[in-house]
Amino acid sequence: MTRPTIGQVAKRAGVGVETVRFYERRGLIEQPIKRNAGYRVYPEDVVHRIRFIRHAKDLGFTLNEIGELLSLRPDPHGSCDAVKERAEAKVADIEEKIGSLTRMQHSLGRLIDACESRSETAECPILEALE
Repeated sequence: MTRPTIGQVAKRAGVGVETVRFYERRGLIEQPIKRNAGYRVYPEDVVHRIRFIRHAKDLGFTLNEIGELLSLRPDPHGSCDAVKERAEAKVADIEEKIGSLTRMQHSLGRLIDACESRSETAECPILEALE
């Protein structure tokens, strides 16, 4: 089987070519050397690596955190504990964000309720709260 070009990698991984280039610049995937024909060909495992990155992003991991996770993968003597710790930290971060969003929702709800009794924007509780 011939090694895929950047366009083929992007298509198989479900991303755009610019995403592949972006991941290369960030050091998440290696940029292959240009061939004599002037284009780069990639190892097959790069498609799996990009899919890993996408799935980790979908779970809320930042690109820096994904880089850390990727660095943990090849260690045959490593334990799952390091990965578990990072996942637990991400869950805590998500829970904190949920709490913050819930507080914002309640605050806006109270402002909306206060706004229903007034008609002039000069006395709008939402605008007043934002000042």
